[in-house]
Amino acid sequence: MSPDPRLRRDPGDPSMPPDPRFAGPVDGSMPPDPRLNRGADPSMPPDPRFAGPVDGSMPPDPRRSAAPPRRRRPEPPRPVENPTDVIPAVAEPEPESGTQIDGLFGDDEAYEGEYDEYEDYDGEYEEDDEAYEEPAEESPSRGKKPRKGRKRKRALGWVAALTVLVLLAGGAWFGYQKIFGYADYDGSGQGDTLVQVDDGDTTSAIGAKLAGAGVVASAKAFVKAGADNTALNRIQHGYYVLKQHMSGQSAVSLITSDAARVGRLEIRSYTQFDDIKQPGGKVTPGVFTLMSKASCATLNGKSTCISVDDLRKTVADGDLKAFGVPDWALGFADKALSKDKRLEGLIAAGVYDVKPGWTATELITNLVHESADSLQAAGLTAQKAGPGMTPYQTLIIASLVEREAVKSDFGKISRVIYNRLAQKVRLQLDSTVNYPLDQPTLKTSDADRNRPGPFNTYTMSGLTPTPIAVPSTDAITAALNPPAGDWLYFVKCETNGQSCFAVTYPDHQKNVHEAQAKGVF
Repeated sequence: MSPDPRLRRDPGDPSMPPDPRFAGPVDGSMPPDPRLNRGADPSMPPDPRFAGPVDGSMPPDPRRSAAPPRRRRPEPPRPVENPTDVIPAVAEPEPESGTQIDGLFGDDEAYEGEYDEYEDYDGEYEEDDEAYEEPAEESPSRGKKPRKGRKRKRALGWVAALTVLVLLAGGAWFGYQKIFGYADYDGSGQGDTLVQVDDGDTTSAIGAKLAGAGVVASAKAFVKAGADNTALNRIQHGYYVLKQHMSGQSAVSLITSDAARVGRLEIRSYTQFDDIKQPGGKVTPGVFTLMSKASCATLNGKSTCISVDDLRKTVADGDLKAFGVPDWALGFADKALSKDKRLEGLIAAGVYDVKPGWTATELITNLVHESADSLQAAGLTAQKAGPGMTPYQTLIIASLVEREAVKSDFGKISRVIYNRLAQKVRLQLDSTVNYPLDQPTLKTSDADRNRPGPFNTYTMSGLTPTPIAVPSTDAITAALNPPAGDWLYFVKCETNGQSCFAVTYPDHQKNVHEAQAKGVF
């Protein structure tokens, strides 16, 4: 490869032809660059590429202006086929007359060295320019990867969006559960719990009570499980033994069964405090026995029963006023010959709720208070009694009516008692004779009728010391308002229990013979 004539010229070699690009001396020295110093030759026309001063100073760089120029995409460099060949001179326009163009560019090597600082500046500018054009580089159309900051922002955006979705989903689920859903336990539960259902409670009200007692997880669980169970509509007021943490279905099944109901005390009219011994050994339970049975339940393996003896003793030793006995009955009830019978007749017929676990005093007090309300509701008060009678005497008459007749004859039986008392005729009622004997009132023997005692109205005049049974509301009404009539006698003459009434004794004997002929007794 021949040496580049531009790099080495020997001034002593006359055989070396002059370089047409250099019109200056050939002694190896660098001709002056007209672009850097034009003041030396005033005849030199100004270079259109340099609009600045011609005194050799550096022209202002337009790239350092306040607003950066719009960047143009650089054209790819053209490949150099032979880098060692001599680069031909670039044709320039014809100069005006008298203008010297020899040595305009000078040596290429020197020219490039002079402007290295401009090339370095270009590099710095390009670096800043890249930062300035960053949004354009992130354009998806250019296929460039997003910067790390943008990735981080996008990730945070996705996290925020997912959080919002989770919150919305949670709120929707909560709203669904609030409106449509409900909590429920599994299984039949464990441990005993006592729950009271009041009169008039709806299924929803019962469910709320069960939820409050920990029986079911929610009222809705109970209501939903019992939606198609008609037995729930027949649930009565009272106490029910259920389990803790039962499913709604298990709670519905148990509460509608007979095993769940406890503390139910039903006292019917005609019942007395002591048991009645029926023919053949059958026993009709009295009020004491009924109260004892109603007190019985088993809660977590423990019995709550109160014995009859405890109940008798409590009645005999207790304070009648503290029990809730009405004031109009206190003076008479305290004179009862048997202290454990002081409450006879003061317990009204009806259905009562006895809470398992009550003491004997609590049970009796609750029963007397409710009975007092019932007696008052039936019309028996301190201000209202039967004709010429005290309220307590009216209660005794009502108990005699209850034991002697069927409902259709209550009024006439009441009138017979009033007429006999008015005429001072002994009542001669079999019911009063059998009361202390704890026997049925259907009939009596001659020996029984001749046995002396305050309840034997065959031998004693007037009313008995206390009522002899629980009177019904109808019997109390009959005792308060007996119908008009002159009857002094009656006898059961029909197999359905109805009686035949007479004013005279001969008529009465006729009715007795007819009843015997019918086989009534």
